[in-house]
Amino acid sequence: MSKRKLSRQQAHRVQRIQEERIARAGKRSAAADALLESGALGAEQEGLVIAHYGTQIDVEAQEGLNQGQVFRCHMRANLEHLVTGDRVIWQPPAAGEGQAESGGIGVVTALLPRSTLLVRPDPYGKLKPVASNIDLILLVIAPYPEPSALLVDRYLVACELTGIKPVILLNKADLLDAESAAKMDALLAQYEAIGYATRRVSASTRQLEDMQELIGQQTVVLVGQSGVGKSSLVNVLLPDAEQRVAAISDNSRLGQHTTTTARLFHMPGGGDLIDSPGIREFGLWHVDEAQLLSGYVEFQPFLGSCRFRNCAHRNEPGCALKVAVSESKIAAERFERFQTLREGLERP
Repeated sequence: MSKRKLSRQQAHRVQRIQEERIARAGKRSAAADALLESGALGAEQEGLVIAHYGTQIDVEAQEGLNQGQVFRCHMRANLEHLVTGDRVIWQPPAAGEGQAESGGIGVVTALLPRSTLLVRPDPYGKLKPVASNIDLILLVIAPYPEPSALLVDRYLVACELTGIKPVILLNKADLLDAESAAKMDALLAQYEAIGYATRRVSASTRQLEDMQELIGQQTVVLVGQSGVGKSSLVNVLLPDAEQRVAAISDNSRLGQHTTTTARLFHMPGGGDLIDSPGIREFGLWHVDEAQLLSGYVEFQPFLGSCRFRNCAHRNEPGCALKVAVSESKIAAERFERFQTLREGLERP
């Protein structure tokens, strides 16, 4: 796979961003070291990162007298980028130094092993972690803004590559008319046919069916285009979350970004819910063609059965994937979108 080429302006911006990150890391390290050396911290314990705010994070105590309380924390500079859902070792402010959400500052000293990590590439091809230790991804779509099947495919490929189970959630089902309902039914049927679970819900009419049962005791992340109603779903499921919700732009019908950082919420019936910033695009520039192929679940029975070992699945005779398409064992639309995504790997 050819590397994505940056313009001189883009390269300069990337370098400036890196320099700013190094400077911030230095300040972070100095603040964390000062606290560690001052002795104004309690004993090390396990914590859960519930939100990230640039140079600081919110950590929920998982043990001890402070269990359940949230502390703002500095991070040691030698730690990799922490994200919502991370389990960490941290030190709270010592007794008498101020505690709980409005109190003193703690320090995160270590990152515990992650079971899963959801990442997405930024516009320059650098991978950006989104959330960790996720059991289930709720991929939210809506009649408006009109869903992109290509974007849905990108998310599903990302899910397959990270080993996280996805469920496609159609929100705003109450807005469906005859025409849009037919489109949504056809789109969802295409994914149901290859084994993906789907749900139809409406945050505005509080028709959330069995979402609590779906979430169960799992850690779930909401992803999808801006404006599909992710924060509205959080507001209904967790009325105290007080997530801001912005209306769809009347002109563009593109959603307004209202969530600025991924944040973890505890569900009343158990399980955790992570609301992530709206993502209009979800590039796959960081994967190669073999990984892209493995992200299409319905392709798997046919891979390795082509006439030629080095089949590129384009115009070669005896291509097992193309035969499967001709026999309706693979949806032609999905195969076409695979080709589009592959071209994006070669010419991002």
